[in-house]
Amino acid sequence: MASLQIIVFDVCGTACALHRSAAREFLPLPRLWRPPALPRPVAGFFNLSGRAIPVLRLDVLFGLAQKSDDAESALYRHLIVTGGLGTTETTALLVDRVLDVATIDASRLSPVQQADSLNGCVEAEVTWQDRLVHLLTLERILLAEERQALAELGRQAQNRLGEWAVQA
Repeated sequence: MASLQIIVFDVCGTACALHRSAAREFLPLPRLWRPPALPRPVAGFFNLSGRAIPVLRLDVLFGLAQKSDDAESALYRHLIVTGGLGTTETTALLVDRVLDVATIDASRLSPVQQADSLNGCVEAEVTWQDRLVHLLTLERILLAEERQALAELGRQAQNRLGEWAVQA
């Protein structure tokens, strides 16, 4: 039987997952900078080896109510750094907590029709530790217009970061 690895994480009490291959790394929440007039789903940017990485709030994108937005709860949040959302650019997803990297039997997946989730972002559901988990397709989390806007915001943030680079 075929198996696959998934990253299971929590967003406002909703269990979600990504294919393990979609994630480059997991990080604790670093200090973010937030330029004025960013759209609400963009939590801000952080500097990763000289690159401005945009951070997306999945709770806002999915219309889920965050239990607490205080500094103490932010201490325990994680970033899932990905290769990008339908682009080659690096993006980070802000989640409440990464719960596990699990290996599951592919036959346990229940496919979800594309029309049953916004932009078809949920590809399947699976039960993991007695919880229903929504397996997301990274490339479909954002709409095409949102990807374009995020790419432009990323270019602006990278230009700003470049202004501070020390010339050798």
